[in-house]
Amino acid sequence: MSESAVEQWIAALDAEFGLELGEVDIHAVLDLARDAAHSVVRPAAPLAAFMAGYAAGKRGAAGTDIAAECEQAAALARGWGGA
Repeated sequence: MSESAVEQWIAALDAEFGLELGEVDIHAVLDLARDAAHSVVRPAAPLAAFMAGYAAGKRGAAGTDIAAECEQAAALARGWGGA
């Protein structure tokens, strides 16, 4: 499988910020963004992805170890009825 534009972009950001994440679970992040965009509002997608990544980082997760936070946020989005 060749490297996609998204994978190249993630690698460039990783290098730019000096994160040394290795592989990022792109599918988990994109699934979360989809659920937030469709179940809440479109602008919620990048914010949900940021917050899930921040939460994962606080617990010391690596790029491939963010599935729990992504699924937790996606479940919240899927059940979102607004406040």
